[in-house]
Amino acid sequence: MAHRILVADDDSHIRDIICFALEKAGMKTVSACDGAEALRRFAESAPDLVVLDIGMPEMDGLEVCRRIRKTSDAPILFLSARDEEIDRVIGLEIGGDDYVTKPFSPRELVARVNAILKRARARPAPEAAPLSRGDLALDPNAHAATFRMQPVALTAIEFAILKTLLARPGIVFTRDQILDAAYDGAIHVADRTIDSHIRNIRAKFSALACDNAIDTVHGVGFRLGRCEAKA
Repeated sequence: MAHRILVADDDSHIRDIICFALEKAGMKTVSACDGAEALRRFAESAPDLVVLDIGMPEMDGLEVCRRIRKTSDAPILFLSARDEEIDRVIGLEIGGDDYVTKPFSPRELVARVNAILKRARARPAPEAAPLSRGDLALDPNAHAATFRMQPVALTAIEFAILKTLLARPGIVFTRDQILDAAYDGAIHVADRTIDSHIRNIRAKFSALACDNAIDTVHGVGFRLGRCEAKA
C-alpha cells in the first residue's frame, strides 16, 4: 500500500513541487495551505508522514507539531526557509524527526522521506531482550521506555538514540555513529540534529528528576549516564 504524505505549506508552487516528487516516487499526497488546515487534514487522512513548513499563516508549523504530538507519533519532516538555526532546533526538540532547508532539492526531500518511513516501518527482532540501567528500562519489542516505572514519551528518533546508547552503556559514541544508528543511513543529517535530540531526551528525564541520563564526553561524543533519580 502506498504511503500517504501530508504536505503543508502556504506556497502553492512549493506544495505542487513536493506533491509531484512524492507521487512520482509512488506515494499518495494530501495538501494543506496553512496550519489550521494541516491539523484538519491530519485528523481526516491519518497520514504516514507530515512534511510541515515552519512559517505558515493561521498557525505556524511548530504549533501544528506540538498539537500533533499530543495524540500521535507520526513522523514529521520540517521545511524551514529561515536562516536562523533556532527554528529548526526547536522543531526537533518538540518532536520533529528531521528538517530540510529551503531552497531544497525535491530528490533530496524524497530521499529524506523514504529514510524516515523506513525507520518507522522497521520492526525490532522478535527476541530482542529488554534493556535497563539504573532506574531506566527499555523494551525494544514494545517500543516503550520507563523511568522508575513511569512511561517516558519518546519520539522514534529519541528512542533509537537511547536504545543505541543503552545497548552498549560503557561505550562513547561519536555523533556520526549515533547518526548511522538512529537515522539508518539517512543522507546529509547535520551534527546539530543529534545535539537537539540529546537535549530533548535530557529534558524529558530531567522532568522525572533524573539529570544523568546521557553524559557528554567533550571532543568525542555521548554515552549513557547512570540513569538514576536524584536522591
